[in-house]
Amino acid sequence: MTVLAIARNAFLESIRQPVFAVVLVAGTLALVFNVNLAAFTLEDDNKLLVDLGLSTLLLTGLLLAAFTATSVLAREIENRTVLTVVSKPVSRAAMIVGKYLGVSAALLVGYWALAVVFLLTVRHRVQAGVRMEDTFDLPVLTFSLLFGGLALGFAALMNYLYRRPFPSVFAVSFALCLSLALGVVWCVDREWRFQSPLTDWNPQLLTALGLIFQAILVLAAVSLAASTRLGQIQTLLVSLGGLLLGLVIESFLGRIPGGSVTGGLVRFAAGIVPNLQFFWPADALTQGHAITPAYFATVSLYAACLILALISLAVLMFQHRDVG
Repeated sequence: MTVLAIARNAFLESIRQPVFAVVLVAGTLALVFNVNLAAFTLEDDNKLLVDLGLSTLLLTGLLLAAFTATSVLAREIENRTVLTVVSKPVSRAAMIVGKYLGVSAALLVGYWALAVVFLLTVRHRVQAGVRMEDTFDLPVLTFSLLFGGLALGFAALMNYLYRRPFPSVFAVSFALCLSLALGVVWCVDREWRFQSPLTDWNPQLLTALGLIFQAILVLAAVSLAASTRLGQIQTLLVSLGGLLLGLVIESFLGRIPGGSVTGGLVRFAAGIVPNLQFFWPADALTQGHAITPAYFATVSLYAACLILALISLAVLMFQHRDVG
């Protein structure tokens, strides 16, 4: 129960941060602008739209993970407010686990909203011609603006009447309202005719979104481990470095001779770094390769092992951290 109480407080603290709403809005705008950015290829623009969208989701998730991790732990250490928790009969391990669960729940809300925006942009597609019906998907624009405006107005009203924190109410209501918009859009085609919701249902794309979210959870564990010793800027740099290194480590290892002692040491050190290339599904989607359930299960097990190792490292580093 102690861990769940800490997780609940960490979740509320995370989504109440103004930076959470700012990153959420920035990620939404970036996903919308991708529709125009993807229109300059000489081949399939919609494949580039998917690639840009997944990249935006991963980068936005990294920023959310870094900012929320530092807000729930590093800032508490700097302000000495963490003493009110560790001075009670609460183990530091329980505090780290609770903080991570709360941060993960907050990331789920933010990623859920951004993933729905991404699915709406995929349904909208890139401009296919000069006619109005080829340029814009009017059902997508209509219901997205309608339900998005409803979420914004509801959050503003709750803040004005009941003094509820605007960022937290906006994040939750934005995710729920856009989910309703997506459900309605899936039942209507571009010509406003009713269709089966399964027409726009793409299991491969949903599987890809699940892989990206697992990568974000791994990066959240990296950010939480770093925040036990570092400040906000340093944690953000470590998280960004972990993302870049995790994406290129596989290609980098291919250039190192395997027979040398130096090569063996480098490979051993690189084995400790999370290989985020396993979570990157854009290449498979754009090249028409299927993401099998067996592959998804294997990557999920790999992500669970990484998170367990990183949280254990965070507990070890926090056990000997002076917070007094």
